[in-house]
Amino acid sequence: MMTITRERPFELHNPPHPGEVLRDLYLKPLGLTVTEAAKRLGVTRKTLSEVVNARAGVSPEMALRIGTATKTTPESWLNMQMYYDLWQTRKKRKALKVKRLDAA
Repeated sequence: MMTITRERPFELHNPPHPGEVLRDLYLKPLGLTVTEAAKRLGVTRKTLSEVVNARAGVSPEMALRIGTATKTTPESWLNMQMYYDLWQTRKKRKALKVKRLDAA
């Protein structure tokens, strides 16, 4: 049986979008343009531009590409995306119409 708790062992305060991390920790320091980085990752310039400008999320495939190119894990990129998405969604919590699922 699985138990789900309400604890949040690790929660960032307004975490950065993973595209910003890619841009600020890899592209800028290496002097790479979005066009050159996109070629190296094997994606279109538009696709990478949307990620680094936080207009699109990091998919599992993109996470694998970035992880391979940066010698990091795809899981780290997906985790960044998850924390970013969850933070953005939590800001809208009051607008959600949710009823509790209590055991009878």
